Amino acid sequence: MSTRRPPAETTPDPSTPDETQGETVDPSRRSGELTFRELLRWAWRQLTSMRTALVLLLLLALAAVPGSIIPQEGVDSLKTSQWQEEHPDLTPFYERLGLFDVYDAPWFSAIYILLMISLVGCIVPRLFVYARALRAAPPRAPRNLSRLPDSTAYTTSEDVDAVLSRARTVLRGRRYRVRAAELDDPGEGAVSSERGHLREAGNLVFHLSVLVVLVGFAIGSLFGYKGGVLLVVGQGFSNSLTQYDDFVPGDLFDADEMEPFSFTVDEFDVDWLLDGPRKGMAQGFSADLRYRERPDAEEKSYDLRVNHPLAIGDTEVFLIGHGYAPVITVRDGTGEVAYSGPTIFLPQDQGLLSFGVVKAPDARPAQIGLEGLFYPTFINVDGDPTNLMGDLNNPLLSMLVYTGDLGLDDGTPQSVYVLPKGDAEQVRNADGEPLRLDLQEGQTAELPDGLGSVTFEGVEQWNRLQISQTPGKELALGGVVLALIGLCGSLFIRPRRVWVRARRVDGETLVEIAALDRSGGGDVTAEIQAVADALRDAPAEPAAPDHHQSAAAPRSKEDS
Repeated sequence: MSTRRPPAETTPDPSTPDETQGETVDPSRRSGELTFRELLRWAWRQLTSMRTALVLLLLLALAAVPGSIIPQEGVDSLKTSQWQEEHPDLTPFYERLGLFDVYDAPWFSAIYILLMISLVGCIVPRLFVYARALRAAPPRAPRNLSRLPDSTAYTTSEDVDAVLSRARTVLRGRRYRVRAAELDDPGEGAVSSERGHLREAGNLVFHLSVLVVLVGFAIGSLFGYKGGVLLVVGQGFSNSLTQYDDFVPGDLFDADEMEPFSFTVDEFDVDWLLDGPRKGMAQGFSADLRYRERPDAEEKSYDLRVNHPLAIGDTEVFLIGHGYAPVITVRDGTGEVAYSGPTIFLPQDQGLLSFGVVKAPDARPAQIGLEGLFYPTFINVDGDPTNLMGDLNNPLLSMLVYTGDLGLDDGTPQSVYVLPKGDAEQVRNADGEPLRLDLQEGQTAELPDGLGSVTFEGVEQWNRLQISQTPGKELALGGVVLALIGLCGSLFIRPRRVWVRARRVDGETLVEIAALDRSGGGDVTAEIQAVADALRDAPAEPAAPDHHQSAAAPRSKEDS
């Protein structure tokens, strides 16, 4: 019995480079301690891993949730201001977090940029790996195909060369990439084939498309703009910064790139449901526009509807809302007109019950303010006005009256939809109750104490239009289409390998066929049977010389 002496232990020389890392090992470093360069390499690997990319994509989706729940300044500043007035306790907290402008918040931009970096770091190395795989020949056939989970065999009187030639013809006809026939030993050879490389191409296209979509949105948010305007039917608009009620430009936006168009809203129609379970709801909206693409261009007309924007150059005009503007005239105590015209009231529900404010700062002997509701279809329920639906069947204007200092003379800007009542006094009737004016079309109410009168002249309609320029939208749309194509490829293309081996046994040729589904879970039995049936029936391709086949695909001992 012999024994083997254990090898002598050697102490590594600190000055000797580590062969595995290619760097000098510092004996003073603790186990697991990383240098700054190693830390950067580790951080980059973590950031560019597919797991991190998926986490960042999920975070981006979660970060966009507040933007769809909380009113956004860049989408509807009026709705945002209303929300802020209704939630005074939450507003300061939300403002600090940037929840009223989510898509321009620093934390949202950070997730966005990290996701783009992670996707680039994931995709670029995979592109090189995929390119090498495309150029590589299918792997050699295993020695014993019968050991694979799915295989079949049959015998034939044909020689090996004829079978292998026939196999190459059949596999190419079934869209396989075929390796040159291999003659392993005298009287034995094999053909290797594979298909399904487009599955990985689908994965790469899908991930590339996500990057394309992100770049498209980034271009739009940097170079584009989005603005909103409320127009009473009959009013016009020209595309200049002073005409917008709210305007959100991109960080790299250039005002000189704005299209010099103008338009006028001539008419607005609403189709109302008059019966059925949805009676009283609107089902269609249409605004008739006259527009010019340039001041000297020919005037054109367009039927503007929801989800059918007007495109003028790179700019689009969307119809996103509507409401009513009661025509109100306020005369002061001297009989002079202190306020007159259509006043935009903001809808409070789907029935277009609307809230509005009137301010008459020039009224004498005191300023007059009105605040109240507009009922498109008024009915009286126990002495209180109630709105039945949004159509103008029986309009009623119900408003409270204030007088005194309305805060309009100190130069402080204020919303036209808010009536400052801190220094104002509410007007009351003879019994001391707050005075409420309930006016139908054409009616006039006299105010007490010689303050003047209020007349409800009629009703006009207004439209809320969104005007936006989004340079990268075509790129983003192309990315979405690519994502669908790549997803279909990765779901429905199955990468498979098929081998055919032929050998002479007892004067006959034994043909073995085996297949492997590389995606896992695929049934290749039918594919094997189809190849076997085709091998028996397909015409043989002229066999290539043995020396050429052997030289094209030499075999080493390690391949056995």
